[in-house]
Amino acid sequence: MHISDKIEILAESAKFDLCGSFLCSQEAIKRKPSISGWIYPTVLPDGKTVRLLKILLSNDCIHNCYYCANRANRPFQRVTLTADELVRLFLELHRKNLVDGLFLSSAITKSPKYTMEQMLKSVEILREVHNFKGYIHLKILPESSLDYIETAIKYADRISINLEAPSEKYLKEIAPEKNFNFLLQKLETLKELYKKGLRTKAGITTQFVVGASQERDKEILNLTFNLYKNYHLSRAYFSAFQPIPLTPLSDLPPTSTWREVRLYEADFLIRKYGFDIEELVFNENGNLPPDEDPKTVWAKNHPEFFPIEINSAPYDKLIRIPGIGPAFASRIIKARRENKIKDLKELKKIGIPIEKCKNFILINGKSPSSSKNQLTLF
Repeated sequence: MHISDKIEILAESAKFDLCGSFLCSQEAIKRKPSISGWIYPTVLPDGKTVRLLKILLSNDCIHNCYYCANRANRPFQRVTLTADELVRLFLELHRKNLVDGLFLSSAITKSPKYTMEQMLKSVEILREVHNFKGYIHLKILPESSLDYIETAIKYADRISINLEAPSEKYLKEIAPEKNFNFLLQKLETLKELYKKGLRTKAGITTQFVVGASQERDKEILNLTFNLYKNYHLSRAYFSAFQPIPLTPLSDLPPTSTWREVRLYEADFLIRKYGFDIEELVFNENGNLPPDEDPKTVWAKNHPEFFPIEINSAPYDKLIRIPGIGPAFASRIIKARRENKIKDLKELKKIGIPIEKCKNFILINGKSPSSSKNQLTLF
């Protein structure tokens, strides 16, 4: 098979392994399966945007995860790149200024040891032979030994270990060959290496398949909060389950993408807003309410916290207002240093989504939501 044909197949197969901000969008999932269609912009922790080639080294898996398009018992075309083929492909795209970095994952082909060796060989060649200094995100296979993990840390800017589910019980429902505690042990290994100063520049990520089993949002977010707090996790990614033909879960209904959106919103509250897991509001089923964002739900359940005076509230209170995040809070603080904010019209001028926030704020001691004059401005 010609390498260009291999590339199209492997780029298509790679769409199910997320762990990248832009890779989670529905636009990304629906992209055309060609090499140009699998180059993505992604934002790094320092705010820099890079274009990543996202590809699998192989889609020829020995495992039979129920949800996975690459499962061993699913009939479709199997292909594998050699490390040299992968390197040649990437360098060609890099020379043409089409990519800045690499997101490399793989199905487990032949054996976990063999697959991890080939992935590590690919990034080692890029770094050591071709002196590539750009961004590399590398997936760590669960069976990877300590020396392989240390090598991955040496060469990758970011690494990922995908848990897929929040507990052993739920993982067995979708991937009976995988061991949840074994996956956690790998994160524990990374935690110990972190203490010794062995860490990647852009941290560690994980991924959850949402809705393929009976897991609850509360269980996913409880584990995610613990991983942030105790395991130095940088990001968690959430993939709404979509049934794939010719898999054991093909008859299940697709998970609403709104559930995925709400999980990302709640995750952002934990990572960027300082919310504790106990502050999040879940419904009687243990899930986030689907019809409203979790910060608005929290605000409506804590009337004692509001209203907040726009002209004097500190940053940490401003970001608790629905519709106002870190960027908008900074804009408000900057604007009021020059002159006090007088009305909703001035908030609107600096981009604040006033319809979301007006019921939770005061402007110079007055509630704008009850002002007929201000409401007629919009």
